[in-house]
Amino acid sequence: MLSFFLNVDNSSWYNKLRFMKNKNPRLTKSRRKKIISLVSIYWKRLLLAAFCMIIVAAANGAMALLVKPVMDDIFINQNRDMLLLIPGIAILVFFLKGAGSYGSEYLMNYIGEKIIRFFRDSLYEKIMDLPISFIQREKTGALMSRITNDVNIVKGMVSTAVINVFRDFFSVIAFLFVIFYRDWQLALGAFVVLPLAFYPIVLFGRRVRKFSTGTQETMADLNSFLHETFTGSKIIKIFNLQAFEKKRFQKKTQTLFRLEMKKVIAKALSSPVMEFLGGLGIAFIIWFGGLRVINGTSTPGTFFSFLTAVMMLYDPVKKLSKLNNTIQEGVASASRIFDVLEESSVIKEKKNPENLSGRTFDVEFDHVGFSYNDNEALALNDINLKAAPGEVLALVGMSGGGKTSLVNLIPRLYDVSHGRVLIAGKNVKDLSIKSLRDHISIVTQEPILFNESVKDNIRYGKMDATHLEIENAAKDAYAYDFINRFPKGFDTIIGELGSRLSGGEKQRICIARALIKDAPVLILDEATSALDSQAEKVVQKALENLMKGRTSFVIAHRLSTIDYASRIILLKNGSIKEQGTHEELMAQKKDYFKLQTMQAAKG
Repeated sequence: MLSFFLNVDNSSWYNKLRFMKNKNPRLTKSRRKKIISLVSIYWKRLLLAAFCMIIVAAANGAMALLVKPVMDDIFINQNRDMLLLIPGIAILVFFLKGAGSYGSEYLMNYIGEKIIRFFRDSLYEKIMDLPISFIQREKTGALMSRITNDVNIVKGMVSTAVINVFRDFFSVIAFLFVIFYRDWQLALGAFVVLPLAFYPIVLFGRRVRKFSTGTQETMADLNSFLHETFTGSKIIKIFNLQAFEKKRFQKKTQTLFRLEMKKVIAKALSSPVMEFLGGLGIAFIIWFGGLRVINGTSTPGTFFSFLTAVMMLYDPVKKLSKLNNTIQEGVASASRIFDVLEESSVIKEKKNPENLSGRTFDVEFDHVGFSYNDNEALALNDINLKAAPGEVLALVGMSGGGKTSLVNLIPRLYDVSHGRVLIAGKNVKDLSIKSLRDHISIVTQEPILFNESVKDNIRYGKMDATHLEIENAAKDAYAYDFINRFPKGFDTIIGELGSRLSGGEKQRICIARALIKDAPVLILDEATSALDSQAEKVVQKALENLMKGRTSFVIAHRLSTIDYASRIILLKNGSIKEQGTHEELMAQKKDYFKLQTMQAAKG
């Protein structure tokens, strides 16, 4: 059975093992400093918690000390005064232990929860602030796993492990005091085996940390898989690929199972090894201590007080072994969290950026070149293009021509590799990102809606919009009538990603959102390509309302929908090949003419 868990013939498992060898899950010095500085904010509570832990430790030590007077004075010497005094002292000791335990538990959990909230908030803020390239590069499930799973593991480390580590540490100190106070000679002999007892803590802790990193990465991959398959469940069912996806899921869970069992083996072995080494120590103490009592160099009370302290010492040492495993898991998770928090943004803002203001803008591309990665070919090459205020530019061409890449440069979702993008004559890199994006609206092919009310989804374009403004935007978007047919009208919850709406309804709500924002620059990224002809006609009317008076960039799939454009730009292989009005380009009988002819033939 053990060989099964240690087997590495599975390729995914082997790759995961290689990852763990190459990945260093240890916290760097700078990361440790960040955590310490974060914890130090709560230094008053930490000191109070430490005081409570010292009380608990002192109470534990006192319990061991009480064994000698109980045995020697009460049972052997039969001292009645001590019979009355010792129980009272015992009651006080247990009360102080309980009060100290409650105080330390509450205070440390308060600090832990504060730190965890900080990590969650910081992670979400960081991900939201990072450029779109980072979010597209990372798996959705992996990012979700960091905010949920990894943070929860760190919570276990901070809220539970740290409390017990400090409490057990102080208890160890207290028990060591009792041990040496009662019989220092016997104590020296007993501590011959102490290094052996601590060795498994270090050894198994390293293995737990290594395998914890692997399981967390695998869990993130599993979350991504679940997100993809749940989102694409319709396609999976239509293509009858449930069995295929089930096998893929089983393969991933098998990898996770093996990693988890490797971690379980490392954690489970630590306890029996500690038990065995502890047994060796106890056996030695009984032999050597019993010999001293028989020889008359020690009393039974002293020996049993010593033995009690050793037995009680063994418990926190054993707990420290288990807690070390928890801490190592937390270290691995904290490392993954810091990987995101320390991610640098490629979209950088100037120290003192300008603010964009005005109601109409021209947009210019000046010798623009762009590549998604330094080692990739240019997606855009030497683009020179200027859109006048209020002009409607239609961007057409085959897929992969660079249309979406071009418009993504305007709101700085990506930055140019060379050249400049100018708005109102100002380089977008010189502008405040917030100010820039405040003046840009977008409607995409895939409507992005949230599981909120219709009203809230429209208000996303202007958070302080009045109900009247929301209704007017809905009317201009030809959405008012169908919204009022909903059971709760504008207060109707539309479901995840607008699942309760048709494609045309979703798109019109997105148009209403763009309308209420009232931005002078508008980007329409194939906003009607996914609609049927009837829905397209209604949405097209809404789009015409939206484009009035705005500098608009329209990416079009159906060329029949862009006859109204002031100018049509044909992009091919990242370069502008043709530009002009519909009539001018048709007269040239080049690539645009061919595209129109092909689409007309398809009907």
